[in-house]
Amino acid sequence: MKSKADAEWFEDETVWRDLYSFMFPETKFAAAGQEIDSVLQLAGVDAGEALDLCCGPGRHTIELAKRGFKVTAVDRTEFLLDKARANAAAAGVPVDFVLEDMRRFTRPQSFDLIINLFTSFGYFEDEADDLRVLQLARDNLKPGGAFVVEMVSKEWLAKSFQPTVSTKLPNGDLLVQRHDVIDDWTRVQNEWTLVQDIHVRTIEFRHRVYSGHEFKELLRAAELPDARVYGDLDGRPYGLEVKRLVAVARR
Repeated sequence: MKSKADAEWFEDETVWRDLYSFMFPETKFAAAGQEIDSVLQLAGVDAGEALDLCCGPGRHTIELAKRGFKVTAVDRTEFLLDKARANAAAAGVPVDFVLEDMRRFTRPQSFDLIINLFTSFGYFEDEADDLRVLQLARDNLKPGGAFVVEMVSKEWLAKSFQPTVSTKLPNGDLLVQRHDVIDDWTRVQNEWTLVQDIHVRTIEFRHRVYSGHEFKELLRAAELPDARVYGDLDGRPYGLEVKRLVAVARR
């Protein structure tokens, strides 16, 4: 078992409890249906078995299940999985929820569609883990299956970088986000300070950022060479004016 000092930041369940209202407001849930419609159009998949990798509270999981997919949803955070289970039960849809790290989840050739959305990629200290995740995704796809990944765009980040941003949360808390680009523009160092009345906590984490070309090269290294990149889930072209990087790869 890891010591507390060795644990990765996302293994702390209290992080997700404290930041839940910021990361998953009702507007995010309201947008999930349209996002899944866009994902399915980009992927060219309309039925079968789907994997929501890093499912969080199940926003996209539930929308896939509502459309008739047999859905498996994986997350390594028990708090978020509990939220997802409750949301799926309220929606009346069946989902196979699995508590597991995305670096270890494996069901070879089981899925017609795998999704990894909302910048849920690139948070591991070891760069080789990013490749490992993509290799597992390839292995878990059925032949002809599609993998859709959505994250922040490095090109947009370079154009509009703001070192400090503050946000008042719906519950009245204040979140101050400080960012710094490190490691030759490959990662972002983040310091988030949450002010709750007289209580203050700071969360520090890093995540790797990719350009469209860099991510296509990583997919190619994972033996997913048939990939296209877009500027959003709606399929707009990728470029400097878009905030998101969406990649669609096929096995």
